[in-house]
Amino acid sequence: MSTADALDDENTFKILVATDIHLGFMEKDAVRGNDTFVTLDEILRLAQGNEVDFILLGGDLFHENKPSRKTLHTCLELLRKYCMGDRPVQFEILSDQSVNFGFSKFPWVNYQDGNLNISIPVFSIHGNHDDPTGADALCALDILSCAGFVNHFGRSMSVEKIDISPVLLQKGSTKIALYGLGSIPDERLYRMFVNKKVTMLRPKEDENSWFNLFVIHQNRSKHGSTNFIPEQFLDDFIDLVIWGHEHECKIAPTKNEQQLFYISQPGSSVVTSLSPGEAVKKHVGLLRIKGRKMNMQKIPLHTVRQFFMEDIVLANHPDIFNPDNPKVTQAIQSFCLEKIEEMLENAERERLGNSRQPEKPLVRLRVDYSGGFEPFSVLRFSQKFVDRVANPKDIIHFFRHREQKEKTGEEINFGKLITKPSEGTTLRVEDLVKQYFQTAEKNVQLSLLTERGMGEAVQEFVDKEEKDAIEELVKYQLEKTQRFLKERHIDALEDKIDEEVRRFRESRQKNTNEEDDEVREAMTRARALRSQTEESASAFSADDLMSIDLAEQMANDSDDSISAATNKGRGRGRGRRGGRGQNSASRGGSQRGRADTGLETSTRSRNSKTAVSASRNMSIIDAFKSTRQQPSRNVTTKNYSEVIEVDESDEEEDIFPTTSKTDQRWSSTSSSKIMSQSQVSKGVDFESSEVRFVNSTWIFGKGMCHVSRFAQYCSLHVSALTLTAIAVDRHQVRAPTPNALLFPVLLPFPGSCRGSEDSVLTQFSMSVFLFLLINMNT
Repeated sequence: MSTADALDDENTFKILVATDIHLGFMEKDAVRGNDTFVTLDEILRLAQGNEVDFILLGGDLFHENKPSRKTLHTCLELLRKYCMGDRPVQFEILSDQSVNFGFSKFPWVNYQDGNLNISIPVFSIHGNHDDPTGADALCALDILSCAGFVNHFGRSMSVEKIDISPVLLQKGSTKIALYGLGSIPDERLYRMFVNKKVTMLRPKEDENSWFNLFVIHQNRSKHGSTNFIPEQFLDDFIDLVIWGHEHECKIAPTKNEQQLFYISQPGSSVVTSLSPGEAVKKHVGLLRIKGRKMNMQKIPLHTVRQFFMEDIVLANHPDIFNPDNPKVTQAIQSFCLEKIEEMLENAERERLGNSRQPEKPLVRLRVDYSGGFEPFSVLRFSQKFVDRVANPKDIIHFFRHREQKEKTGEEINFGKLITKPSEGTTLRVEDLVKQYFQTAEKNVQLSLLTERGMGEAVQEFVDKEEKDAIEELVKYQLEKTQRFLKERHIDALEDKIDEEVRRFRESRQKNTNEEDDEVREAMTRARALRSQTEESASAFSADDLMSIDLAEQMANDSDDSISAATNKGRGRGRGRRGGRGQNSASRGGSQRGRADTGLETSTRSRNSKTAVSASRNMSIIDAFKSTRQQPSRNVTTKNYSEVIEVDESDEEEDIFPTTSKTDQRWSSTSSSKIMSQSQVSKGVDFESSEVRFVNSTWIFGKGMCHVSRFAQYCSLHVSALTLTAIAVDRHQVRAPTPNALLFPVLLPFPGSCRGSEDSVLTQFSMSVFLFLLINMNT
């Protein structure tokens, strides 16, 4: 490698190399929330200041698979600020761009787009944090690619065979073959390398004139037997490998003596875990390539938050700490306090002259208290440094090394079964699931599913929020096992079925390719189900908005429909929550506040949902017996329909506990064509004018009908007149003079028995007169 000055001319590529920026990491933290955005601003400023030809990112640009709006907005803002301009791009692309960017809607490099003005192109592969997911297999980089800010390459379209086609670049006489491979599960990629399923295509003309640059995002350090990619798997014609995913900065190229290529590990630009590898100073690289020669210049990042870490073993200080001393805990606390103060002083000295570095550093003191010592309260201790460090809650980490016992013939070494990962080691979800079932008791072992498939499903659920991943995997493997039992024609005996299921599971475990296909098919079904649910929900809600006015108009035009009155409610509708008087079916269903049309739709959706859940809960033996006996479909449908009705009546049955049984009987006879008895008891509107009598018809004759009406009106008038007479009488008694305000209205005979009789007779006569006057025209 020659010096950088000798390489700077019109034939030299200048590339800024960075990996694992993790935009959005801890963005909600009050102290560390903007660290990733500030560092990205510095990286792009360095690219602009050094006038690089392009920026090369090695994956994990985003920390989350679904970054927040703030993260996306800030990323687009910075890319537009530094990567767009009038400075011409000095290199050209010779390869077929439809092959390099074939998965994009715009299969060409962004700086050749006539609608964009790009001065610094950005080439990036995806990492394990921002990898494609969902039914459409999209990632956050695809959003940036569609917007024209990033050239997303290195994406494999197949999981059975990978052909890596290079992006061929040329500047003057220097030609670069840029290979890229986005993040793939390590075990799968390891197996594909072993089976010779990974091929790196080379240019047909002048193979030896190209500088071969490979960008990969996988585990480099060994985390398990197959949970990493050995360097020997890569082809020996490669000149330089940019290795992402590992956060420890080892950006200086190191030579692999076996394959004779160089490896550069830029590391992360932000501290995401308080581990020893993150304590190394952060850098980005300025790579210069001319012909077959290269030079990597380390550029330190000045906006990265400082991180200091130190280990203490209490047993190594017997002169200071004695476990038998009752005040040893106070001595340990004082010793830790001194160590942290020293680290804070070092941070203050290093920060002098660098105003762009954050004030509060990250500090981690790991204390090994094995040997009979006891830890003290970390929360109480950390309160002393709340205003001085960025991580006061985890400033101290207590750990203890377990003493290994001598091995005997009867003892089991559980350390080999369950290995506790050291701090900073990435422990995957599949490993946890596999270790759990391997060391679990016999009655907890899986009898139908496999540990590998379950681990993949759990990882999809945890990392990528695929809520239906586990359910679809269980359903898919259950269906496959049922088909296997049907083909075998086994008698419906539990012992034989269990034996066949066990053999079938063992055969699937041996055939890893078939098991991978099963997991992939189940994940595809889960993603398709989620997409279908989202599309149907959005379309259904749009139909609801269009049908509300029509439904209300139909309800108002119908005089005989009682359900319209019960569903309409008393108050205004409250958006999607519906009105107060809605019944539980329309309120508890998937569509809320739909007025009259919500009853039928929500009932139908709940029926289908309950039927699906009931079918999923069937055991293997029940499913096998049902296929052997061949019962009629009508009987089965009837049984499941009864369960569905129970689910409807159970929902929110305590909302109206005072509803009488007579109201339920009336509702069942008068509106049986519209709603069920349980629905009327929960959603009936007692202010409706239709609810008058116990029975729907009057059975006492026409004359009794008039007598009843007469008695009701007369009772009302008599009560009103009586209260008026009493009030006037009390007013006359308390009035200081006979010229009171209401004195002329007072009846002339209060106080005597005869006067009382006349008063009652007068009130009754006036009541009859008022009744006849009011009902004269009715």
